[in-house]
Amino acid sequence: MADNVEEDSLDRIKEGDYVVLKRGDIFKAVQIQPKKKVIFEKQWFFLDNAVGQLHGSTFEIASGGILQPRKPKDTESSTDAKEAGTDNRNIVDDGKSQKLTRDDIENLKEQGLKDQEIIQQLVENSSTFSGKTKYSQDKYIKKKKKKYENTVTILKPSCRILAMMYHGRDPGKICHLRYNMLAQMLTLANIHAGSKVLVFETCAGLVLGSVMERMGGYGSVIQMYPGGGPVRAGVESFGFPAHFHDMLHEFPICHVNALLAGTLDTTAKDPDAVPNQSDLAAEEEQNPPKAEPTGSPEEIKMEEIKMEEIKMETNSGADDGYNPAKEEREKRIEAKAQEKKVKQEDKRKKLASAAALLEGRNADGLVIASRFHPCPVLMGLIKFLSPSRPFVVYSQYKEPLIECYTKLKELGGTVNLRLTDTWLRHYQVLPNRTHPLLLMSGGGGYILSGTTVAEDQSKRAGSRRAEELAPKRLKVEDADG
Repeated sequence: MADNVEEDSLDRIKEGDYVVLKRGDIFKAVQIQPKKKVIFEKQWFFLDNAVGQLHGSTFEIASGGILQPRKPKDTESSTDAKEAGTDNRNIVDDGKSQKLTRDDIENLKEQGLKDQEIIQQLVENSSTFSGKTKYSQDKYIKKKKKKYENTVTILKPSCRILAMMYHGRDPGKICHLRYNMLAQMLTLANIHAGSKVLVFETCAGLVLGSVMERMGGYGSVIQMYPGGGPVRAGVESFGFPAHFHDMLHEFPICHVNALLAGTLDTTAKDPDAVPNQSDLAAEEEQNPPKAEPTGSPEEIKMEEIKMEEIKMETNSGADDGYNPAKEEREKRIEAKAQEKKVKQEDKRKKLASAAALLEGRNADGLVIASRFHPCPVLMGLIKFLSPSRPFVVYSQYKEPLIECYTKLKELGGTVNLRLTDTWLRHYQVLPNRTHPLLLMSGGGGYILSGTTVAEDQSKRAGSRRAEELAPKRLKVEDADG
């Protein structure tokens, strides 16, 4: 009984949870916050009334932006009983068939009529609706529902839903990665709980979050990131519990060669430190550049006298007594310096912990999905995998993966190399009108997958020696001939 209560509480929406709003094929990830206005599909509302309801519930948006749980209603509507024509040959789309104007529809909304009632009014005031075929009538009602339906569905985030959301809203942000390709990547990389996985991605954190979701909070995920810091916008949308983030580590990709060579210094306070703009500005303020004196000797002398007077006034003002503004400024500078020091120490600890995990070179999987050229990244990171471990590389284009395939074949140490792409096609399934959808994505990218193996070093050395001696033998034979 207690287990059922706990499962029910997990399925219910709580304050602070991340959820996905859905209407038709449109998705949006938001966080449940009290009295916060949410704008979705040109409508605004508050999510306060969603707290305590089950994930997957559908709500109607009432006046004042208040959500009300939608009551289940009969599948049959009054429009089903209307007559239908045999064909649409005599229907002319001249824009005059609808008697209701835009102002009339707005007045119906202001009167508090619901979406179904507004659609009923549109059907009754359409002079051509009864002459349309049954299929055309259904299509007309579906189109009006999409326009006037005042509902929103709240879903629990998952890698499939978030992949569909990103691919529908901004596919370039995730390198045009479709949800079916993401599923194949997780399967081919053998992502499971308790494993150690390396992830290098520039897909707004979608791939990283999907790997963490599949692992269920058990194991280790090491995010290899380019630039100054990792990007995890997509990971936040998953709404993982706190213990999921304990398994997440980060390591800058620029330090991979140093780690492989054994020259990485994890004890340095900030190995990436470069003077930033604020430091340079502060230094310039403390040591202002001296201007070259210009003009006649008399003007230069007068300028020096003025500078001396200003300096004397400044010194006298400083000696007069207590200056609260200056003290406040010094406190702020000290607080910022302390905060920066804490951040640098935290960054150093994260770097050291990730380096300790990588030094064993016993990772269980590698996943790469990036806008960068994958070949140098793959050649560097594959060295951290144990033998008989899978790796997966995704790219929007096949040419970079062909280069990776050729390079791996030349170097050896991998088997079962496969370069694949998947064609996904959506179908409309309805009585007597089942057909592929007219609008769909042309491609979802390409995947290179394979498995690492342990090479026999003696054989490898022998083959290299044979390759070196082969040209010498040819030269000797040519000389004898």
